[in-house]
Amino acid sequence: MFRVEVLVLLFGICALASGRGRRWQSSGALGALTCNGKPAKGVLLKLYDHDSITKNSQMAETKTDGNGYFLLSGRAKHWTTINPRLYIYHDCNDDLPCQRRISIKINRRFVNDGIRATKLHPAGTIELSGKYPGEKRDCIH
Repeated sequence: MFRVEVLVLLFGICALASGRGRRWQSSGALGALTCNGKPAKGVLLKLYDHDSITKNSQMAETKTDGNGYFLLSGRAKHWTTINPRLYIYHDCNDDLPCQRRISIKINRRFVNDGIRATKLHPAGTIELSGKYPGEKRDCIH
């Protein structure tokens, strides 16, 4: 009996190490950014799969267009449901070194299986001039 348990354990470890059982999942967001009511042009946005144990995985990156609009989507391969977060790096009303970073958690209902996001988080218009809970400064991104 002990040998069977050891074999099952070894098989499980090999399956985890090989990546079997992981599945492609996708998510994304769209919206607009403003600074003092005007379009925030060229603002960097990144989409990450936020992990509690391992390093966060970047899924996508873009910048806002001339009207402050953005659309980004990405994918990650994971055993469990991904935890997407949208990071916004900006200098609105800011003269300090580095950039302000806002993190927005994307609800799991905007995660789908597959390599193409079919459900995008509607972020709406985000005014960057205010202070946000959990806002940080980021010099290396």
